Amino acid sequence: MTITIRHAEPDDYPALAAIYAQPRAAAGTLQIPLQSAEVWKQRLGAMAPLDRILVAVVGGEVVGNLGLHPATNVRRAHVAGIGMAVRDDAQGQGVGAALVKAAVDLADNWLNLHRLELTVWIDNAVARRLYERHGFVLEGTHRAYAFRHGRYVDAHAMARLHPSPPTLLGP
Repeated sequence: MTITIRHAEPDDYPALAAIYAQPRAAAGTLQIPLQSAEVWKQRLGAMAPLDRILVAVVGGEVVGNLGLHPATNVRRAHVAGIGMAVRDDAQGQGVGAALVKAAVDLADNWLNLHRLELTVWIDNAVARRLYERHGFVLEGTHRAYAFRHGRYVDAHAMARLHPSPPTLLGP
């Protein structure tokens, strides 16, 4: 299977709505399930200037997305948060890994980000292992982090620091 990663385009909104309408994809995020395509159209149209929304394309279809959202506080200019979802029928096929790899490359080599951070539900061991393979480490647990499936659920805080110190070029 060939997975292509690209930046989201305004016309990707129906595919994003379809991803988050699926039970497993929606349950793994903080998104409210079954939102209209119009909500996703507005979100893509109102992105902050430094935000990056990546999509994974397989066979011409968008099957996953990852948002890379730089902090807006100048003292945290070195930080970005990420959030990701993969269509239910595309999970376990390398889509998430391709999205995280692309986000890490952007952060490390192009956006001058030193820290990437995320939250992951404590019962999502598959996602946690994926993030760990890409250098994320557990930093703590948020108790009663969010409401999901009728109850409050804990989430792990994870982060990844750029692995090498800055290099000075020149004489």
